[in-house]
Amino acid sequence: MNPSTVLARAVIGQLVANGVEHLVVAPGSRNTPLLLAAHRATVAGRLRVHVRHDERVAAFTAYGIARVTGRPVPVLTTSGTAVGNLLPAMMEASHTGVPLIALSADRPNGMLDSGANQTTHQLGIFGTFVRAEANLEADSGARSVRHQVARVLAAATGIRNRQPGPGHLNVRLAEPLVPEAADDDLDWLDVEAPTIAPLGAGMLTELDPGPRTVVLVGSGTQATGARARRGAEEAGLPLLAGPASNARTGEALATYRLLLETPLAERIQRVVVYGRPTLSRPVMRLLSRADVEVIVVADGSEWSDVGLHAAAVTDEVLLPAGDPAWLGQWREADRRVGADLAAMLAAEPALTGPEVAAAVVASVPAEDLLLLGNSQPMRDADLAPTVEAPAMVLGNRGLSGIDGLVSTASGAGLGAGRPVTALIGDVSLAHDAGGLLIGPGENAPDLRVVLVNDDGGSIFHTLEQGDPRFNHGLYEGAFERLFATPHGIDFHALAAAYGWSHRRITARKDLSAALAAPVRGRELIEVPLDRADRRDLEDRLRELVRSTD
Repeated sequence: MNPSTVLARAVIGQLVANGVEHLVVAPGSRNTPLLLAAHRATVAGRLRVHVRHDERVAAFTAYGIARVTGRPVPVLTTSGTAVGNLLPAMMEASHTGVPLIALSADRPNGMLDSGANQTTHQLGIFGTFVRAEANLEADSGARSVRHQVARVLAAATGIRNRQPGPGHLNVRLAEPLVPEAADDDLDWLDVEAPTIAPLGAGMLTELDPGPRTVVLVGSGTQATGARARRGAEEAGLPLLAGPASNARTGEALATYRLLLETPLAERIQRVVVYGRPTLSRPVMRLLSRADVEVIVVADGSEWSDVGLHAAAVTDEVLLPAGDPAWLGQWREADRRVGADLAAMLAAEPALTGPEVAAAVVASVPAEDLLLLGNSQPMRDADLAPTVEAPAMVLGNRGLSGIDGLVSTASGAGLGAGRPVTALIGDVSLAHDAGGLLIGPGENAPDLRVVLVNDDGGSIFHTLEQGDPRFNHGLYEGAFERLFATPHGIDFHALAAAYGWSHRRITARKDLSAALAAPVRGRELIEVPLDRADRRDLEDRLRELVRSTD
């Protein structure tokens, strides 16, 4: 089947599934697959198509329909200046809160900046006037099309934030632009769209009690974490709470990340998601499984659907009472793996990353703040035992960068007026060394930075790049130079240069003692580790759960 035909049918199908009833089109060549898909939808009785010769007229026509119906109305154009002609109507729609959708055909990405005819940078052309935009290509896949169309239309209708306005769907279509002969025999295919509940509408999604359910909590606020935890515990469901979820207490399963790689996880049938669960690959695999129903509880106009097949997005869910046997299996597995993990780490000849993270998490009082740095520290904290009265946990999980972490922690302390402990890696500190500088006349927070220093990016030892073959033969030296990137920084000298106190700790007992002291002033606690054994440690962590079922 022609890839452009497949993409166009998917886009039009998802528009219809998301409630689009009218489509205004202007003729063109590059938008042929979308025009023909729209025609097929019209023949099937699913869509009303209106044709206008001029794109500017088409846009205002679509605007008028959307204005009186309150429903999203796309205007379809070919590529090039045709898209620019939509701007006046898009501006008007932005200022009047009307869900006008620019549906622009585009050339393949590889033709940009090549001098190809009718080819320009179309994504972003409407600037701040659109509420959301998305780029769709032939390799996007049905799941991606489903998610992106729903996301843009939800933003345009303001269903999640009560701020309706225009949206933009840019569809890159490659030649041939007409269907293959065999495609003509295909019937119109109805598709399903995710159910997006209005924000603050008081809508409560009630789940049936059948499927084996777990509650998964990614990074989020204390309010979101508390809501997720309360719901899971009242329903008697397994609670899988990430390190920055603010739900990692009470009945939360401390070793859930390891348990997700066991046969027990294969029995999960439904996941209720709170927050932003983007941390680990086992979580990503779970949320991408076609046999698992995903229900997303969202706080605003954006929601997390990393598997791109959420069945519903809602303000709140009524969780059904779980099977006590199901919960018991998870608790017993967590208890057993947790004990094995503690014994394994205690037997290590030197401090390990998970031990440092566990000590830090346990040391921060409930009235303080804890910032977990991205990359390896966050993942190590994901193995830490739960604590009875945890501090508010912060994590820059929007894009998960390792830059700006010291500055984030400093700002959090100033904003909250509370002491902060930050657990970060050495490369992260190198990125934000300037964050250590606070002028003598400035307010400074009480900030303790616990620096896990393994002289480079230890996380790459645990990823594909850490495969030994990338440090031998043809790739001799490639891993250390290109991924591990050792730096040899003297952090004692760095701390002194910026007026911070510095301690270097290598023993478990000394670490506990240092962390037990209240956070006062600006303090850098450096814990040197050896990253050479990191890949082996990860392998042994997985071995802990081989026999768990």
